[in-house]
Amino acid sequence: MSTNWYGNPLLDNWAETSTQFVESALTVNRAAVQAWNLPSSGSEESTAEPSIDQIEPAAELPEWHSETSADDPTELTVGDYFEFTKTISDEDIRRFAAASGDTNPLHLDDEFAEETRFKGRIAHGTLVGGLISAALARIPGLVIYLSQDLEFHNPVRVGDRVTAECEIIEDLGNNQYRLQTRVVDGEKTAIDGEAVVLVEDVSEDDD
Repeated sequence: MSTNWYGNPLLDNWAETSTQFVESALTVNRAAVQAWNLPSSGSEESTAEPSIDQIEPAAELPEWHSETSADDPTELTVGDYFEFTKTISDEDIRRFAAASGDTNPLHLDDEFAEETRFKGRIAHGTLVGGLISAALARIPGLVIYLSQDLEFHNPVRVGDRVTAECEIIEDLGNNQYRLQTRVVDGEKTAIDGEAVVLVEDVSEDDD
């Protein structure tokens, strides 16, 4: 049985709405990419003013950390795992609010958030969930999101360093895989769920 940190009917409804929103993976991915903490031009420091121009295909920025157990899309199997770690910054949250349009004061207003059950600002659930997409992007080949189910268990706050963990739990055939997905914040599980992806071997198109 899973437990949820929201814990009342109004917030339960919010959670269901958030889950449906996350299933639109392209929306989340675009907002999360804009939100992630990118170093400024000519700087390796993650605390520097971020610049979206630093993003390139297959980039691995200094502040990020990723791990994978597979490097060939034709040999993916049950048990393969993919992880992505980063620190959620205030800049991430504000960029995500601008990119997504979610300007809920719970994420942006310290005084307002102090009076809520969370006793302070928290990151958007879909921003944190976007790290799952980042972990899935470490799967070799062309990865196409087919579905994502999420359960929100614990909030993530400014400055928390969180890790998205994804593990293949079923080979569905036709290059489709079901994965257990979660985001952990230290010893706590922030988000739990499952995803289904399609993985294409792009090398097949190379001459």
